[in-house]
Amino acid sequence: MAEFDPKDFVEKQVEAIKKVVGGERALIAVSGGVDSTTSAVLTHRAMGKNLLCVILDDAFMREGETERVAHLLSQPPLNLPMKVLNVQERFLREMKGLRDAEEKRKKFRETFYRVLSETAEQEGCRFLVQGTIQADIIETKGGVKTQHNVLSQIGISTTELYGFQLIEPVVSLYKGEVRTVARYLGIPTELSERQPFPGPALSVRVVGEIKPDKLETLKKATAIAEEKFAKHSPSQYFAAIIDNLEKPSNHFVAHIQEAATRFLNVPKRNLSVKVFEDKATGVEGGERRYGEIAAITAQTPEGSVHQVPINDLVTLQTKLITENPKFTRILYTIKETSEKQPYVISLRAIQTSDFLTAEVSHIPWTTLSETAEKILENCPKVSSVYYDVTPKPPATIEME
Repeated sequence: MAEFDPKDFVEKQVEAIKKVVGGERALIAVSGGVDSTTSAVLTHRAMGKNLLCVILDDAFMREGETERVAHLLSQPPLNLPMKVLNVQERFLREMKGLRDAEEKRKKFRETFYRVLSETAEQEGCRFLVQGTIQADIIETKGGVKTQHNVLSQIGISTTELYGFQLIEPVVSLYKGEVRTVARYLGIPTELSERQPFPGPALSVRVVGEIKPDKLETLKKATAIAEEKFAKHSPSQYFAAIIDNLEKPSNHFVAHIQEAATRFLNVPKRNLSVKVFEDKATGVEGGERRYGEIAAITAQTPEGSVHQVPINDLVTLQTKLITENPKFTRILYTIKETSEKQPYVISLRAIQTSDFLTAEVSHIPWTTLSETAEKILENCPKVSSVYYDVTPKPPATIEME
């Protein structure tokens, strides 16, 4: 198999875009992620000032991210023509009250493209450029989850629905190849090596209903998790937030408690299990399934958290989910407060080459403890911080 040549790829794509667009205008929504940024820079080579780049400030970006990304993209060396659209209230209104992960993804997609359709009409753009990659298509077609940017591949006509024709310059590539193209195009390292961030942004890391205080809590926890985990260089790392509501104890809880007690060799009184009301997305045989989320707390005789090696926790997770296939996530407690608060935080760090499968990163316990402590100090509505010890499969990388 011939080695991937970014120069050849860029030259061919630039010519193909010129041929399709001619002298007309095009629009692209950029998030600062490597896929959309690479698509924007590549298309800008072909179209120049006829390309308009917009950032949708949709309430789900990280703290200060909209301003930072707009600055990076509009300044040298990229000099992209930028516009920021403040649509926070619209997105929050549209997604209010939704709890189901797939419903939220679909509502995000619908709102996202309605905004872009209106903008394209106002700006006289007949084409929409977007950074769809191969992994997005594989997951959507396989039924794992609806990627918001996969449309024509599943029979959605953007011309009929939204009035624009799609251009997808990097649709044949995987993430590693996109990064290679980004480096070739001279995109700053802060963007070319940026860890993946989902199209629907933090909305897929708010498990269950999206509420303003819940979203703000997640933004604080996200900033802390990214700051603390960065030095270990996982492929992707983030925080998710879950309502601190649990299902009544049942035989599944008892079974998990018994199995975990034996595996970890701790007295039964020192280990507890909770199953949350909300579910998380999992993947089995390439298809999506929703499953229960179990959180395990194990304590030493002195009452502190039993710091089990991550390898052992992953092995325990495999055993538990194999025996209890209704579950798609196993979380393990890092730190908790004595008083119950409305939310809990789950920390996630994974290693992957293609994002179709992923292993749990072996983040040192010192880092896990420091991160959890800082989150509990800065997020008063959080009572527990967990580490997600579930690979992909059986879990998806994102919670939803």
